[in-house]
Amino acid sequence: MGPVARTRTVACAVAVFTVAVGVGVRVAMAGEVAKYAGDALYTVLVYVLVVLIAPRVRPPVAAGVALLFSAAVELFQLTPIPAELARESVAMRLVLGSTFNAPDLLWYAVGAALSALVHTAAGRSAARTAGASVE
Repeated sequence: MGPVARTRTVACAVAVFTVAVGVGVRVAMAGEVAKYAGDALYTVLVYVLVVLIAPRVRPPVAAGVALLFSAAVELFQLTPIPAELARESVAMRLVLGSTFNAPDLLWYAVGAALSALVHTAAGRSAARTAGASVE
């Protein structure tokens, strides 16, 4: 398996894991902790989807795209459109939310930063492993 296919396979697994953690957080926790963990995980999932689409993307670029997307969705909530769509569809509520909340922007940044840190560390680990197997 080549590096692009391997990256996409890992990204798919991480996406499934991220969704599972998000559901688990909602089930096991309540209130602000669950909400803000969900916000960070939302951006983690967007980050992973960016990597899935563009497997050679650098972590800072993927983090920037994920953060900008998440912030754009949050700012879109300043209009009545997401709330209207959320009333009609659970899927739209999960993707777009319904109500603007400024602190969400901070938690999106946390999710993007943590994603970039993990992605960078994984890349370094893979490079060390590849280098060790060549010697």
